[in-house]
Amino acid sequence: MKKVLPYFAALILFAVSAIPGRAVETTDALAGMQTPHAIVMEVSTGKILYEKDADAKVHPASVTKVMTVLLVFEALEKGQITLDQEVVTSAHAKSMGGSQVFLEEGEIQTVETLLKCILIASGNDAAVSMAEKIAGTEDAFVSMMNEEAARLGMANTHFVDCCGLTDSTDHYTSARDVAIVSRELLLRFPQVVEYTDIWMEDITHVTAKGSSIFTLTNTNKLLRAYNGCDGLKTGSTSIAKYCLSATAQRDGIRLVASVMTSPDSKVRFREAGELLDYGFSRCSMYYDENMEPLPTIEVKGSLEKQIEVKYAKEFSYLSTEKEDFSLIEKRTEWENGISAPLKEGAQVGTYIYTLGEKEIGRVPIITAGAVEKAGYLDYLNELWTQWAI
Repeated sequence: MKKVLPYFAALILFAVSAIPGRAVETTDALAGMQTPHAIVMEVSTGKILYEKDADAKVHPASVTKVMTVLLVFEALEKGQITLDQEVVTSAHAKSMGGSQVFLEEGEIQTVETLLKCILIASGNDAAVSMAEKIAGTEDAFVSMMNEEAARLGMANTHFVDCCGLTDSTDHYTSARDVAIVSRELLLRFPQVVEYTDIWMEDITHVTAKGSSIFTLTNTNKLLRAYNGCDGLKTGSTSIAKYCLSATAQRDGIRLVASVMTSPDSKVRFREAGELLDYGFSRCSMYYDENMEPLPTIEVKGSLEKQIEVKYAKEFSYLSTEKEDFSLIEKRTEWENGISAPLKEGAQVGTYIYTLGEKEIGRVPIITAGAVEKAGYLDYLNELWTQWAI
């Protein structure tokens, strides 16, 4: 079990009034932060729980690789590559300095192994190898990264390389934009934490020099220091200082905290933990474990007098305002003029949840099976049956 660091500063709760689209920028719990640029976001809703100068353009170092990995998973989703597909390391990829897993030119590794090299050990050579595999060249891949950033609304982001090794001032992002791309990755490809949660793993180099074992060690120290942490990406260079996109999940609530330009590594991890503590203190989850039993309903013009219906899904509601869930009220609304034919899963009603004067969610009520329309002969048969009785 992971040991929990005592982030005492975040244990005290204070009243926070939200500004639409932005979080309040100062709280007593986080007032002493040394990190100049930070944000914490609830992933399912995108709700910002705290921010500090989150739109400043800063160098992201290897946190850049969150976008790189997002594009890798998109390529996997589209079938352009597969996890077991082989990738050959180029001379350009081998030439990367900084964090690396020491791939040799001509070395062959699978996509999945390279993903692990990127997400566990922050391998720059592995990132460039994947960029070239997907787009042909790193430059072409970087163009894809910038297009994706624009699509996601990352207004203060521009990439020059795929790994964050560059010192170029044209390579920048913001704490908010890091949270945005991290959220996109976690929402669309939650399996990423199966890789980012690995602490150590061996890979095998097979080159002309022979075979050798190389141990990947995770650069994210919060994995062993913060309860629920299972990702996401660290970064540090002389220009970027110390950066981190950290994610943790507790009781079904997932948060992402990004800290940029921290003065040292210890501050980076400690204050990311404090942000997560503060975020979890603001969040609570309601699960409806007592959804009302549904009756059978009549459908006009159907062969059956009564049909079975069901809820399309279970209901949960995330609150970031410490609301009183005992005040939640529920009601059922049925569609007007429900008539056959109906496909299986057709919506015939809605289960509505309200808290005070605010609607907090809806669950569709759907048919449990297809409902056929009665024909002329069906009506004749019904009349005959009734007459015979």
